[in-house]
Amino acid sequence: MKNERKCNPFLRSFTVLCMLVFLTAVMAVGLFYFIFSIPEPEGLSPASWPGRFTDDFSVWMKYENEKLIVEQTGLDRLEEYGLWLQVVDEAGREIYSYQKPDVYPDHYPASRLLELGMSPWDGRYTVFASSLQGSEDVCCYMIGFPYAIGKHVLYYSGERISRLLPVVKTIVLFAAGCLALLFLGYGIWFSRKSSAITNGIRKILLRSYEPLKESGMFGGVYGALNQMNTEIRKSDALQEETDRARREWIANITHDLKTPLSPIKGYGELLAEGESGPPDRIREYGKIILKNVDYLEKLLNDLRLTWQLDSGGAVCDFRKTPIVRSLRETVIDIVNDPAFSGREIVFECRGPERRICLDPGLFRRAVQNLIINALVHNPPQTRVTVTIETASEKGILIWIRDNGKGLSAQEQSRLFNRYYRGTNTGEKPEGSGLGLAIAKQIITLHGGWISIESRVGEGTEFCICIPASKMDLRQN
Repeated sequence: MKNERKCNPFLRSFTVLCMLVFLTAVMAVGLFYFIFSIPEPEGLSPASWPGRFTDDFSVWMKYENEKLIVEQTGLDRLEEYGLWLQVVDEAGREIYSYQKPDVYPDHYPASRLLELGMSPWDGRYTVFASSLQGSEDVCCYMIGFPYAIGKHVLYYSGERISRLLPVVKTIVLFAAGCLALLFLGYGIWFSRKSSAITNGIRKILLRSYEPLKESGMFGGVYGALNQMNTEIRKSDALQEETDRARREWIANITHDLKTPLSPIKGYGELLAEGESGPPDRIREYGKIILKNVDYLEKLLNDLRLTWQLDSGGAVCDFRKTPIVRSLRETVIDIVNDPAFSGREIVFECRGPERRICLDPGLFRRAVQNLIINALVHNPPQTRVTVTIETASEKGILIWIRDNGKGLSAQEQSRLFNRYYRGTNTGEKPEGSGLGLAIAKQIITLHGGWISIESRVGEGTEFCICIPASKMDLRQN
C-alpha cells in the first residue's frame, strides 16, 4: 500500500488542489471581515460608532438645580477623540458648549437643527445630534466628528426578509451540493486517470503493457510510459541476445578446452604405460602435448586479458614507443611464424617515424590479433596488407586489408562482440573467439577507435585511428 501511494502523485495533487480552494475561501472571508469590521474607538465599526457614541454620551450629562452639568469623564472622551459638543434648549439657544468651532452659531432655528442632524461631511466635521430629557424641558445636543462620515438610512420589510431567508438557504445548500458533486466527480476522474498510470507502470514491470493513447491532460505522461515500455522491450531483447550469445560462447569455450585436453590425456597415458615405442615416436608425442598445452595457455591468457580490460584491472606499461618500428616488428614476427609460412603479408609506411606513448605489448597484441584473424579466416592465397600513415590530420592511421571472402553486414555488426565467433569457427577449433574483442578493448584503452569495411567476395579492411590530440598529449 505504501508503494502504491508513492507511485500515485496525482492523488496528492488533487488533495493539494482542494486545500488551495479551501484556503482561498478562508482568505476571501477574512478579507471581507477585514474590510467591513475595522476596529475603531470603543471597539465599534465606522458605521455604528459615531451614532452610538452620540446617543450614549447622555450618561455623562445631567441637570442639577436646573443647570446642565457635563461630567469630566465625558469631557475627557471628547478630548481624546478630538470632538466638540454643543447643547441647545427647545428654542434653539445654546446653553452649553465645549471646543465648538466659531463657524457654528449660538442659535439655531428648528429647520436648521433638523438639517444639521441629517447633513453629511461639510469639509470639516460630521455632526450627529441627540436629545437629553431634563427635569422639565428637553434639550438637544450635537457632537462634531472630524471624519468624513456618510449618513444613509436603509428601510426594509422584515416580512419579505423572513420570506427570503429559506430561499437563500436553499440556494446556498444547492450551490454547496453542486460544488461537492463537482469535486467528487473530479476526484473520481482524477483517480481513474492516475490508476491508469500506476497500472501502466505495473504492467510494464510485468511485461504485459499495452500502449496508451497519447491525448488529453495526461497525454505527455502516457507518451513517457509508451517510450519507457519501448526502451525496456529493446533492453530485454538485447539482454536476451547477449545471454544467448554468452551461452553459445561458453559452450564453444568448453569444447575448445576439451579439444586439446583429449590428446594431452591420451598421449600422456601412453607415455605413462611405457607403450610409447621408439624415441622418435616419444618425441612426436611430446611435441603434440606441448602444442596443445600452448593452446590452452593462450586460451586462458585471452580469457584473463579480456576480463582485465573489461574491469579496468589490466596492468599497463605506457612509454614512448616508435610506432612504425613496433608495427614492422609485429608483421615480421607473424611472417616468421611457421604456422603462417608461405602466406603473403605486405607492409607499407606513409610518413615519418612517430614516437607515441603506448603499451608496446598490448598494442602489438591488438594489431597481431587483427592480422592473424585475416589469415585464419581466409583462404591460403589471400594477401594481407598492413599500412601505417603518420602524417594524417586525424592522427596515426593503420589499415589492415585483405582480399579474402569478406563479411556480411550482420557479421560486421557482431564482429567485436566478445561472445561472437566467426561463421567458419568449426573449421578452426584453435580459435578462442576473443581476438577481435581484445583488439578493440586495447585500442580503446589507448584513446583510439577501430572501424571495419567489408564486402562479400572482395575482402575486409580494418582501420585503427589514434587521434592527433591524443598523440600530441602523449608526446608532452
